[in-house]
Amino acid sequence: MQTPQLIPHLFRTEYRKIVSVLGRRFGFEQMEIAEDIASDTFLTAAQTWAYKGIPPNPTAWLYNVAKNKSKNYLQRNTIFETKVSPEIKNEDSPENWDIDLSTQNITDSQLQMMFAICHPAISPESQIGLSLRILCGFGIDEVAEAFLTSKDTINKRLFRAKEKIRNENIKIEMPGSAEMDNRLENVLTTIYLLFSEGYYSVSQNQVLRKELCFEAMRLCHMLIENESTDKPQVNALLALMYFHASRFEARTGQNGELILYEDQDVNLWDMDMVAKGAWYLNRATGGTKLSRYHLEASIAYWNTQKEDTPEKWESILQLYNRLLQIAYSPVAALNRTFALAKANGPEVAIVEAEKLNLTGNQFYFTLLGELYTGIDNQKALFNFEKALELIKTDGDARLVGEKIDKLFKST
Repeated sequence: MQTPQLIPHLFRTEYRKIVSVLGRRFGFEQMEIAEDIASDTFLTAAQTWAYKGIPPNPTAWLYNVAKNKSKNYLQRNTIFETKVSPEIKNEDSPENWDIDLSTQNITDSQLQMMFAICHPAISPESQIGLSLRILCGFGIDEVAEAFLTSKDTINKRLFRAKEKIRNENIKIEMPGSAEMDNRLENVLTTIYLLFSEGYYSVSQNQVLRKELCFEAMRLCHMLIENESTDKPQVNALLALMYFHASRFEARTGQNGELILYEDQDVNLWDMDMVAKGAWYLNRATGGTKLSRYHLEASIAYWNTQKEDTPEKWESILQLYNRLLQIAYSPVAALNRTFALAKANGPEVAIVEAEKLNLTGNQFYFTLLGELYTGIDNQKALFNFEKALELIKTDGDARLVGEKIDKLFKST
């Protein structure tokens, strides 16, 4: 791999590790310094490798440079002596200070950073932004693209989130056993929101969209690999994400339009991912607590079964009924009406769907359009047109436009 291609690849995989280790060692009081040192390490690599060539072990080279830059900062900067926390300052002198970039310490640092970022005092939106920047190594441009907003907005949002962490004196550490479950729930919510940013994104950047999902899955894997966080609900969430990701290639068309479940090419489903999802769902069966992730993963599992049988849709319907009891959401209620239509017919589903009255949701009108097609084409047309008014992407607009054209031709 040539230098222009290698640097971005290593930035994505190694930046987050260096920042997490430095951030854990410095504390959030000096988080910007940790980020600056990590960024400067890659700038040095780009400049040096362009002239001297890529070293035999690029990752080790980066770690060594990051260590040296950290030590130089500590030796020359008087801010360290006056502002860094006493616990760090009293441990040893800057001359003897070194950062531990061993595999174990990198993993521990990233896990502790994850729990710090996902503290309840931080807004969910900021948690996702910080996770993308610090834990996933996304550049500000990429974070802005993920949120469909400007770099300036993202910079301000991240700055406020870091200030909140400092003001609340949030430590970069694993929570104690007494509060682990509550804090872990917040971490899982953030990971799932991160996955959803990619999976349900209206961004035209398909590469970034998938990358968001895979980063969420990587963070969930980290939790499973740690004994204290390898919980049933964590395995259930990872299973859910694998099941969803298995249908990646079938969910969108050539123009980026969303392809509805009924119209997907099942041959494009990734059955290896389905198998991995099933494995983690089986691991999730331990314990006594039934989480929303268990139910959503079970629904997603049935949606990866190609056979269109009454048993499948009745099972999905009953799972939705249970899900709405423990974690109601309008989107889950809307999705339930599709399963209801498959199990009991569209007429029953129409009644239930219209009770939801989700007039600001394009998928609400799209689903009603589908349900009314063949029963009352005029109402189907009305709902597809309402969906068209709410759609934000060209691909989805073309898809609904095609359905409208078919209705016109059939009437």
